[in-house]
Amino acid sequence: MKLDQVAIQLYTLRDHCKTAADFAKTAKKVREIGYQAVQVSGVGPIPEAEIVAILRGEGLTLCATHEPALKILNETDAVIERLHKLGATLTAYPHPAGLDITSREQIDALVKNLDRAGARLREAGITLGYHNHGIEFVKVPGTSTTFLDHVYAHTDPRNLAAELDTYWIHYGGGDCVEWCAKMKGRLPFIHLKDYMFTAQDKPHFTEIGNGTLPFKRIVAEAERSGCRWFIVEQDSTPGDPFDSIKASFDYIRANLVG
Repeated sequence: MKLDQVAIQLYTLRDHCKTAADFAKTAKKVREIGYQAVQVSGVGPIPEAEIVAILRGEGLTLCATHEPALKILNETDAVIERLHKLGATLTAYPHPAGLDITSREQIDALVKNLDRAGARLREAGITLGYHNHGIEFVKVPGTSTTFLDHVYAHTDPRNLAAELDTYWIHYGGGDCVEWCAKMKGRLPFIHLKDYMFTAQDKPHFTEIGNGTLPFKRIVAEAERSGCRWFIVEQDSTPGDPFDSIKASFDYIRANLVG
């Protein structure tokens, strides 16, 4: 992994990206920390042209986005229009919104719609990824297969890539290294998110290197699977999120960049 492949998921800084002025200050801080790329998600209603101009002014690459789940499925052309304005060629379906995970009919309908939307995006030069949480490790009704395995088994790899999330894979009972290997050729981006257990007997988000996940092995396997973007994300932080993303970046630079 090279340093210019390390990005920050702006959802981590969502409270500092509500307006164009805030977004500009955030972009500046992100670049000063050392990040060279961002994933746009959780930002306020800022025109795409402003986002592009602000990021370009700070020398930041927009490597990917997250778009609303139902919009990807039901307003695919509007998503394509937005991504073209942003110059983005990678996006992700963020969460199975409104899905009844106990309904095989709903699961199969979602998988079909993901494949269809992914095909349409591919025609427009955009790759659609699937971003997992822990719920995807529930078994599909009537089978011994997890929902996440089912999604990838029943979609065309050309239409749906993986945006694995390391925290949620571990939380759901999966093995991050094994999942990186399983998604070989289908893993253009990954969320690096560390996992810790607190003295209060609760799992918690933490800075990269501060938790229990084996990131050297994860990054190595992701690279073997063709991963291009290693995106730091921390859903919640104990204090200033800029301090947390700096701690993660400093650990990555010192320990994971080859």
